[in-house]
Amino acid sequence: MAREPSISDTLASARGRYFLDVATLLGLAGAFGVVALTMAGGASPGAYVDVPAFVIVIGGTVTVTAISFSLRDLGVARRIVPSALLRTAWNPKAVARQILLLAEAAHRAGPETLEALLPQLRGEVFLARCLTLITEGHSPEEIERVLGQEAEGLVTARLRTSAILRRAAEVAPSMGLIGTLVGLVQMLGSLNNPAAIGPAMAVALLATLYGAVLGNMILTPLAGKIESVADQDSLIHTLYLTGSVSIARQENPRRLEMLLNSVLPAGSRVQYFDR
Repeated sequence: MAREPSISDTLASARGRYFLDVATLLGLAGAFGVVALTMAGGASPGAYVDVPAFVIVIGGTVTVTAISFSLRDLGVARRIVPSALLRTAWNPKAVARQILLLAEAAHRAGPETLEALLPQLRGEVFLARCLTLITEGHSPEEIERVLGQEAEGLVTARLRTSAILRRAAEVAPSMGLIGTLVGLVQMLGSLNNPAAIGPAMAVALLATLYGAVLGNMILTPLAGKIESVADQDSLIHTLYLTGSVSIARQENPRRLEMLLNSVLPAGSRVQYFDR
């Protein structure tokens, strides 16, 4: 039987680490770089700056999006959006091994032996919650219900944030169109005043540009990134939930290995026990 060095070592190897998502930053920088290079080949950079158009698109996008959601949803989204840039990297295979090691320890010495590990899990709220429920002697059914609800709530919050961003991505080009119409009306009303035609035309054209950039280059990619993070969190929570229920039922860890492999992606499946 293959042994891990210690429970503490396994906890450290499986622990998610925060990292800056360079792919997102490079993608945003590259997209804006292409647009900037295109702009540099024509008029001066100042020609692409218009405060009224910016206010119409940004202010309109925020306020119209807010109509579709509650203040609580918007507050949660404000905390979650940074996770598209700074998020936790998990190794599902290491997490599965961690769970199997915990299950084996509990199978040998009883679930109460896991209580000593709680001080090491201050940064891993969900895993600490799992072990707490086990060591407190809750029934497997209650553990499954409580942890299932908590895991669902965490993932739902991310998906709700993604829905907010996608709604904003739909609104932004529309606000750009509204800004364009406002600028055209101003321009047509100023045909007898040539000095006012230029600013009105700037609002008309730049509002459309701002709306397209905001919706397609910022909001939609961020929504997709947050959905990806939600998928990762859902997998990790499912692994912990499966392991917690199995430990609470005092099942054979070999059966738990089979259950975990049924959840893990094909390339991350574990063979903890020698066959």
